[in-house]
Amino acid sequence: MSIPFLKGHGTENDFVIVPDPENTLDLTPAAVAALCDRRSGIGADGVLHVVRSAAHPEAKGMATAAEWFMDYRNGDGSIAEMCGNGVRVFARYLQHAGHVTEGDLTVATRGGVKTVHIDKAGDITVGMGRARLPEGDVTVSVGDRTWPARNVNMGNPHAVAFVADLADAGDLHTPPPFSPASAYPEGVNVEFVVDRGPRHVAMRVHERGSGETRSCGTGACAVAVATARRDGADPAATGDPATYTVDVPGGRLVITERPDGEIEMTGPAVIVAEGEIDAEWLESAVR
Repeated sequence: MSIPFLKGHGTENDFVIVPDPENTLDLTPAAVAALCDRRSGIGADGVLHVVRSAAHPEAKGMATAAEWFMDYRNGDGSIAEMCGNGVRVFARYLQHAGHVTEGDLTVATRGGVKTVHIDKAGDITVGMGRARLPEGDVTVSVGDRTWPARNVNMGNPHAVAFVADLADAGDLHTPPPFSPASAYPEGVNVEFVVDRGPRHVAMRVHERGSGETRSCGTGACAVAVATARRDGADPAATGDPATYTVDVPGGRLVITERPDGEIEMTGPAVIVAEGEIDAEWLESAVR
C-alpha cells in the first residue's frame, strides 16, 4: 500500500502535505516525526494533514464555516494550534487539487477559522486574527546573554526579542531558555529581531517542536505587532493600519495590522512535488 503526499513551502517553511479528506489515517506523533526527518524521511518542518472539517472530531464545530481543516503537526510530531505559512501552503494545495479557485476561502484550524485570499498574481493573504499581548515581563537567553522579550499570542505563544545582530540568536538548535516559566507552560516560539529600515525588520526563529525554521508566519505577525508597539504604533488607537515588511531567512512576508485588530499576512506558497509514501516503510519507521 502507499499513501499519497505532496511537498510544499511558504518562504521556505516546508511541509509534507497528506490529503486525507475522510480522516482515515492514524498519523501518530512517531509517524509525523519519521516523515519530517530530513535524512531518513521526506523532510519537512511539519505535516499538513488535509481533512474535511466534518470528518474530524476537533473541527466538526467549524464545518459550517469552513469545509477543510488543517490538522497541523510540528516536525517532532506534536500538535500545534496554528501555522501561518502552513495555512498559505494548505490553501495552495486546495487550489492545486481543484477544491478551490482564486479568490476567497476559509480554512479551519485549531486556532479558529482563518480567512484566505488567493490573488491572481500568486500571493496568498491569510487573516491571522487578533494578537493578544499578555501582561508581565519576559526574558529569553542565549548562552550568558539575556534580553527582554514581548509576549505575543497569535493563537500560539511567542516571545519577541530585539537584538543588535541576528547572530546573537546562536544556533537555535535547542529552545532558548525563557523566564518566568509560568509565562509559557507549554513552551514558546522565540523570535530574534533586528531593524532593516522604516517599518522593515528581519528575524530568526526557534519554532516550538521544530527548531530553527526558515520562516514562521505567526512569528512574523507577532514580530510586526511587537515592533509596532515598540515604535508607538497602535492601529486601534490611531485608526491607521500598520504595515511592516518582515524578512525571514526563506524570503519576505508583509504583515498589516488593521484598526479593528485583525492581522493580515501576505506571501508566497509553492507546491514543489507529489509522490507516494510507502506504507510498509512508514510502519517500520515507527516501530
